Amino acid sequence: MKTFSLKTGDIKRVWTLIDASEAPLGRVATVIATRLIGKYKPTFTPHVDDGDYVVVINSDKLVVTGDKTEDKTYYRHSGFPGGIKSRTLKEQQGLDSTRVIQEAVRGMIPKNKLSPERMNRLRVFTGEAHDHTAQQPKKLEIK
Repeated sequence: MKTFSLKTGDIKRVWTLIDASEAPLGRVATVIATRLIGKYKPTFTPHVDDGDYVVVINSDKLVVTGDKTEDKTYYRHSGFPGGIKSRTLKEQQGLDSTRVIQEAVRGMIPKNKLSPERMNRLRVFTGEAHDHTAQQPKKLEIK
């Protein structure tokens, strides 16, 4: 018996639609990361990027539990001494709510050569409308 290894020519990508207002941020991010990596597929091969396209809507209606809106902090650094800056989750959602989901998913995918291409397949929108109706994404219910 031989070990199965997926070839790049055999990759079939599916478009998935996820509503971010249905479940908490962590649960939504894990489902998105699993779809981007392709780990739910029986043809999963670690060194081949077999993930799907994911369209996320309603990022402005994101659900978080507990006091995360005030306690969760996003840091960034300019590279200069003393150049660290921070924002709370509430402030970040007010400025750009799509970035909250992107950062949560980025933290859940493996840090390797395949991660930039996987993140490029993630499309996040603030409202109900999105630009990918022509691809006919299949809605995925998150519980």
